[in-house]
Amino acid sequence: MTTRREILTLLLGAPLAAQACRRSSPVRGRLLGASPELGHLLRDARLASKTDDEKPVTVDIAIVGSGPSGLSAAWRLDQLGLSDFQLFEMEGWLGGTSTSGSSSVSAYPWGAHYVPLPGAENGALRRLLHEVGALDESGEPAENVLIREPEERIFCEGAWHEGFFPAAGASPEDLAEFQRFESLVQKWAGFRNSEARRAFTLPVAYSAESADLTALDQQSAAAFCETHGLRSPRVLWYLDYCCRDDYGATLATTSAWALLFYFVARQPQAGAPTQPFLTWPEGNGRLVRHLAERAGKRVSSGQLVYEVSPHTSGVSLKVLDVASKRTRVVHARAAILAVPQFIIQRLWVPFRTSPPAYLREFKYSSWLVANLHLNGRPKEAGFPMAWDNVLYGSPSVGYVVATHQALSDFGPTVLTYYLPLVSAELAVERKKLLHLDHATACDAILADLERAHPDLRSLVGSIDVWRWGHAMVRPSVGFWSSEGRRRASVVAPNVFAAHSDLSGVPLFEEAQYQGVSAAEKVADLTQIPFKSLYG
Repeated sequence: MTTRREILTLLLGAPLAAQACRRSSPVRGRLLGASPELGHLLRDARLASKTDDEKPVTVDIAIVGSGPSGLSAAWRLDQLGLSDFQLFEMEGWLGGTSTSGSSSVSAYPWGAHYVPLPGAENGALRRLLHEVGALDESGEPAENVLIREPEERIFCEGAWHEGFFPAAGASPEDLAEFQRFESLVQKWAGFRNSEARRAFTLPVAYSAESADLTALDQQSAAAFCETHGLRSPRVLWYLDYCCRDDYGATLATTSAWALLFYFVARQPQAGAPTQPFLTWPEGNGRLVRHLAERAGKRVSSGQLVYEVSPHTSGVSLKVLDVASKRTRVVHARAAILAVPQFIIQRLWVPFRTSPPAYLREFKYSSWLVANLHLNGRPKEAGFPMAWDNVLYGSPSVGYVVATHQALSDFGPTVLTYYLPLVSAELAVERKKLLHLDHATACDAILADLERAHPDLRSLVGSIDVWRWGHAMVRPSVGFWSSEGRRRASVVAPNVFAAHSDLSGVPLFEEAQYQGVSAAEKVADLTQIPFKSLYG
């Protein structure tokens, strides 16, 4: 039996958990997320193998999963003239971790909430951003999607300060260590291999490969810091925050390669500023909504694909209509499985009895995301409310303000709060998250944020909470350079995987790359001439 205190300790750590236990009051709202019942049906293989007595449906290409990868695959297939496809999504909503919601005050994200301005080599993302009006004809970002000032701040030493590094109260030794790490970042930003490739790029597939980079991947970020004499608690907290922010992991469970990727991949060259971020009130929900609109009626939600197997005509899928509980068979020439590898193991029949060893290399972090609907703005000291707001020493990665881009700095707003569960015991963590109730989640969130916003509880109208059991792949030690990660994209000659877990870093642009690449592999099977959107 998992107790309330155990769950609070999992979310916050012991000191904050004790505070949350002492102060509790009811808060309106909902507990949301992917359906654990559907997921467990798939996990436990509890669906019957027989189907209702109906004639099989035939489609040229089947896509399973409506996250950014699946929707991007559909988008690219349509561009290539391969328009006879059907996309199946088991949930009643689309977008995966880029899904979003809305209220009378604002739209808001339930997960991914920005993309960096892509370089010229990322033709797919640039084309998508053109389609949604985020880039003009010259390729420059539209003013309304550039994050407006103030962009970021941190709560430290009893007040808010600009930036994310906790410089307030830092010693000269802390600042010197931080500068030493910055020098290491610039060294790797200037790295080029024998083919003139950069060490870290977006998409990851175009990053350099070398013995030096493999060595980085074979050690933890914590070991990298120790090797380079980085021991300042403030520097280590900041670097750990970066691992939690992008990967839902810690310095101990992230590879040194992934730590440096976080800083270097968005920097076009040594000494240059990082690429600006583009965002919308609903975050990347704006992008997946556009992709879903392009696919139109070829996307079906509430359709649980529970079996995919080889067939004389190509591939056979068994599909459960969640509402009617009726099942049917779909035959396709090719399939794109735009779902994580742990789901592919359940779907692809040849893997059920003999799963490839490489599947064990894929590990996934859990997250809790909440949208706090406020009737007004909290009182605070120091630097004003920014788009992204972080608390020094917090187990969370803070919150973003949904109304920030709307130039709305007063009155009601929505704060989107992100809490990664970073324990190395992933299965235990996931089980406790499953037992989380709405009241306990709200107690945890408010206990964390009230340190910076003492009057927050009086301003909350409601809090909606979303549990992500398998939110993102963890770039653990050795994963980027593993043979398994490279092999996993091709399930069979006419069945392709497409998910950000294949990249090893859980970013929208990586999910899109995998979806577009899978669509282009299907086009190769068809032997139609085309030019890739990448490079």
